[in-house]
Amino acid sequence: MEPTTLHWIAAALFGIALLHTFSTKQFERLSHRFPRHAGLFHLLGEVEVVFGFWAMVLIVAMALVGDGAQALQYAESRNYTEPLFVFVVMVIAASRPVLRTVVALVDTTARWMPLPTPMATAWLGLAAVPLLGSLITEPAAMTIAALMLAPQIFRAGVPERLKYLALGVLFVNVSIGGTLTSYAAPPVLMVASTWQWDSAFMLATFGWKAAVAVLVNATACTFVLRRHLPHASALEAGRQAQPPVPAAVACVHILLLAGVVLFAHHPVVFLGLFLMFLGFAQAYDRHQSPLILKEALLVGFFLAGLVVLGGMQQWWLQPIVSGLEPLALFAGALGLTAITDNAALTYLGSLIEGISDPAKYMLVAGAVAGGGLTVIANAPNPAGVALLKRGFADETIGAGSLLLGALGPTAVAAAAFLLL
Repeated sequence: MEPTTLHWIAAALFGIALLHTFSTKQFERLSHRFPRHAGLFHLLGEVEVVFGFWAMVLIVAMALVGDGAQALQYAESRNYTEPLFVFVVMVIAASRPVLRTVVALVDTTARWMPLPTPMATAWLGLAAVPLLGSLITEPAAMTIAALMLAPQIFRAGVPERLKYLALGVLFVNVSIGGTLTSYAAPPVLMVASTWQWDSAFMLATFGWKAAVAVLVNATACTFVLRRHLPHASALEAGRQAQPPVPAAVACVHILLLAGVVLFAHHPVVFLGLFLMFLGFAQAYDRHQSPLILKEALLVGFFLAGLVVLGGMQQWWLQPIVSGLEPLALFAGALGLTAITDNAALTYLGSLIEGISDPAKYMLVAGAVAGGGLTVIANAPNPAGVALLKRGFADETIGAGSLLLGALGPTAVAAAAFLLL
């Protein structure tokens, strides 16, 4: 495919967006240095705004280089199902009835474990909930895990380097924890139908290896954090401070969440269920915490921007993916995932005719193993950033520090997929 001027412009804007992602902390510092323009710098310092902003720039550039109709046609031709689904599932999964139900199950399980309660609950948040993502989808698992772990790990008094380690473990474990089924992880979903990979195949080929890596990562991280976790009494006091939720209300929320997950690829249905959820939440608002509409909208904006910008990168990405041998493809997918999006990468792989079975395995394994390296590497990561960033210095998450925190867990995941 011969690249056009517009392809080069899109690639340049994609590169600028990546640099912007790694520079969000600098914009936050500029907001303190120049208070007159603090609002603008705060906006540009929101990592969730980055790709949406540069996607808008791309559409304007398309209109100037070509014409407005072409730009509008391109924007409308993109598939926004995933951003819409992540927005909906974040709001429902973060509602108090759903979260209280999951926390109650975690607390009950923790009491039966031969560990202090704070260590047990932290371990379950880093291990069990990401694996649960194979049933409830990765974005829902990320939302629940982030809200569970925020008061335990992502709080004042915990060293920043340990927060980034925990964040890296969470992102990697969610990315690989969704591979026990064929529908929960976005990069797997992109190829499952084309390559006829069902859930039984995923469990036998990827899932058990991912589970081993998830358990190793969560165990190591919990051990490192053990001295910085809150005391059991403080944890219990925090739980009791939240009023109980009637079982009937919790059941309705869980059924609506299950319906959204079941129809994750049918926006007409899951948006209808979401409207029902909003009406029910308003009717029983005394059993609700404030819905995370702002955070979820920002994440949806981020992912929609990635869809628009990423759709113009196929001309240089696909030749790289199709020209690598299986082992090199694993390494290439691991690295490219950090600067693209693992679902976009596997989708490009699904377009390659005659790709061998070993190459298919290596592409998907590398894509999911690298899903925790950056904010854009895996679709649920922006959700984790939106929910946890207040626990970090300047209320921003540094891309470089996240990369360092995720290197160890990524190596464990890569070793599991290559050696087991």
